[in-house]
Amino acid sequence: MRIGTLGSGLMTAALVPHWIAAGHEVLVGGRDTAHAQELGKRLEVEHGSLADAADFGEVVLLAIRSEGLADCMEQAGAARGTLSGSVIIDCGNAVHLGDFSQVRWDGRSLAEQAEFLAQGGRVVKAFNTCHYEVWAAARTYGGSPLRVPYCGSEPAKETVRELITQVGTDPLDVGDLSQARHLEALGILMIRALVGGAPALSAFNLVTADA
Repeated sequence: MRIGTLGSGLMTAALVPHWIAAGHEVLVGGRDTAHAQELGKRLEVEHGSLADAADFGEVVLLAIRSEGLADCMEQAGAARGTLSGSVIIDCGNAVHLGDFSQVRWDGRSLAEQAEFLAQGGRVVKAFNTCHYEVWAAARTYGGSPLRVPYCGSEPAKETVRELITQVGTDPLDVGDLSQARHLEALGILMIRALVGGAPALSAFNLVTADA
């Protein structure tokens, strides 16, 4: 399938190589087209603007800071329908990170705001609960692959379920998009743990008790 990225930062650089390896076509889009070009060349894929990525992708990875959401959607052309019918994977959190000692959240999920602005796009929340380094390589936790909670509506979730598997992780369906606020709350806990000195490869995982 065709995957466009709204963002050319660390999360994009960590996730996209798995999907390239799985045979998907990718176009890296960014507000800074020079940065998008640099990442695109490094990954040996196409690059362009946010609007280019929105036009290109059947699936769109939304990988931006929350404060840039409205501007990102405007530049992507959401108001003119560029994201209508697209599956949008939101891997961010509705937090302000300017001062890492004061991670704040007002209770509104970034995913629900994104779906409102996407003008017909369907958002699935995933990949928001760990540091980007966790996603860069398939790793095990307690001898098992990491379980990745995700939420949204069908059939968009079916598409994202496959992409989660291709990252080398196990999908964990936690419901509709209203559950994004809970996943983002979990993301806040991880951010605070990382700020407090937890290793970058830390993760919350679903495990069962030993027999």
